[in-house]
Amino acid sequence: MFKKFAVLFYSIFVLNLVSAQHGEAGSATTELSEKDKVSKENKEFIDHHLLDAHDFTLMVDKEGHHIGFPLPVIFYDNGIHAFMSSKEGFMHGEPTEVDGNFYKLHHEKIYKTDAKGTLAEDKEGHVTSEKILDLSITKSVLIILLTSIFMFVLFTGMARSYKKSQVPTGAARFLEPLVIFVRDEIAIPNIGHKYKRFIGYLLTVFFFILFLNVLGLMPFGINVTGNITMTFFLAILTYLITTFSANKDYWLHIFWMPGVPVPMKLIMLPIELLGTITKPFALMIRLFANMTAGHIVVMSLIGLIYVFKNFVAGVAFPFLTLVIYLLEVLVAFLQAYIFTMLSALFIGMAVQEHEHEHHAAH
Repeated sequence: MFKKFAVLFYSIFVLNLVSAQHGEAGSATTELSEKDKVSKENKEFIDHHLLDAHDFTLMVDKEGHHIGFPLPVIFYDNGIHAFMSSKEGFMHGEPTEVDGNFYKLHHEKIYKTDAKGTLAEDKEGHVTSEKILDLSITKSVLIILLTSIFMFVLFTGMARSYKKSQVPTGAARFLEPLVIFVRDEIAIPNIGHKYKRFIGYLLTVFFFILFLNVLGLMPFGINVTGNITMTFFLAILTYLITTFSANKDYWLHIFWMPGVPVPMKLIMLPIELLGTITKPFALMIRLFANMTAGHIVVMSLIGLIYVFKNFVAGVAFPFLTLVIYLLEVLVAFLQAYIFTMLSALFIGMAVQEHEHEHHAAH
């Protein structure tokens, strides 16, 4: 939803700027049409960048051909079906026959269709055709798998190096300060003496988000942490660990708060229960919104160069893009830190021991 509003805002902004310049006849009308066309192409390009994809595109040549490699398309429809996304017509939204049935890729979602590729739509233009269970190795899934393997090899090698010498070597020289930072500045202050039970998860989620955020700044259209499904499951992990690690004091303060009048307890109970859900929801939205917004701003600034096509735009917008891009590098680290810190805070609230001495006095 946030992504749609941000892209819509960009489109309105560009169209308003174009309309403001429209006051002349003749050639001005042609110029407006051209800018409208460029603005539409920019919006489509941003949409394509933000969406997941069933192929991996490295670049686009002058003729508009995508240069990259296909990925496995796997889905369930009365059995498991699989083929490569390079199958004729599939990536171009044409109906693809698989075992006697036809399927069509529409906005990176696979629908069951007929031989003509007809998709049923409602009054608002939303597709109502049967959407099948997609288990494909998409671009985001591929990056997640590669990042996981990379982290496993990297930190396994880092652990082995400490068996030989306590002096860090290789990648450990750069990673050890970050590991110590997560332990001393995030885990211990928020969780306390029980931090060792959760430090493995905190380190994993910190470096996992950090690496994905950095990869998202690469020019290959990798936008994993800008996918709300990804941030949803990261938040769910924190929620599950918090819930199943919580002690009786944590649940007591949610269901029957000590020292609070009974009528207030009944009022606060649903509020506290709702709070257990809003915490992971905040984790999910914060990471998704910040990373998605950064991508939209950077790509919008680049797109404005092609909208205005003048010397000022050619100088100003690349400079602004560079500034925002450098800011995004900071945001990549900052969002990994915030997600990890809030996860540690929620876990710490669930496992800390509460004092009830003032109740024993009554």
